[in-house]
Amino acid sequence: MTGGLAATVVLNGLTLAALYFIVASGFSLIFGLMRTVNMAHGSLYMLGAYIGYAVFEPLYDQDVWWAWHAGILAGIASAAVFGVLMQATLLGWMQGQELRQALVTIGVSIIVADQLLAYFGGTSRQFFAPDAIFGSTQVPGVGRYPTFRLVQIGIAIAVGVALWLLLNKTKLGLMIRAGVDDRQMLAATGINVPLVSLAVFALGAGLAGLGGVIGSTAQPLVQGVDVRFLLTSLVVVIVGGMGSIAGTAIGAILVGLAEQIGQALFPTYSVILTFLIMATVLAVRPQGILGRPA
Repeated sequence: MTGGLAATVVLNGLTLAALYFIVASGFSLIFGLMRTVNMAHGSLYMLGAYIGYAVFEPLYDQDVWWAWHAGILAGIASAAVFGVLMQATLLGWMQGQELRQALVTIGVSIIVADQLLAYFGGTSRQFFAPDAIFGSTQVPGVGRYPTFRLVQIGIAIAVGVALWLLLNKTKLGLMIRAGVDDRQMLAATGINVPLVSLAVFALGAGLAGLGGVIGSTAQPLVQGVDVRFLLTSLVVVIVGGMGSIAGTAIGAILVGLAEQIGQALFPTYSVILTFLIMATVLAVRPQGILGRPA
């Protein structure tokens, strides 16, 4: 590869990693911190994207400048509400029953995918970013590059900083970390543990919805994308370490770069590179790069 092409591939990997981080950070909160096996996380991504598009489309047709912003809010809210309903009605009383949680959420993901297909059909959809972040920007060593993809990196950084501050500098973050270590002791202090779990689930699901709108702005939204982002989130969290936001960021960068470099060098077998990274990390450090030993 020439220098310019190599720089473009790396930048593509970083922008893809930014999207993976946004989605996987929500999965890390739910799976890594709460120890809740949510195999419907990819469905939350797709649900947020489709509901966000349903709000975005009529506003965009009317040339309303805040159509994309309304789509983002609708995507986050719809995914968060659905996540809370799942936690309150299905998963809350299954705490510690990982196999049952996995089977139930797989069933939920199938139902959600079928309902979205029945209502929206199989036609691909795509958001259009506001004019301020549309078009291209000159990047040294790369040339003209889509502005929105650069904004995507900024959004991921903002999400990462916000999550770090939430978990390390707030009372809610203190309760979340205490609940991870000892739920019974946290409950004994008078904290409403189920309510804390609902808040964490809403946050994690909302991040999946945010990722759905961001991802569907960068590339078309199609049926079946839920499986892709569920598997990617699993790999990112396993590589980075469960419950670690910094680890999730590292895992997302490794997976994003591996995908793009693999597609540039050997596209037919590029997926092998991703799972080779996961296998190597598991062999050397089973808890993940920044995960804590069980």
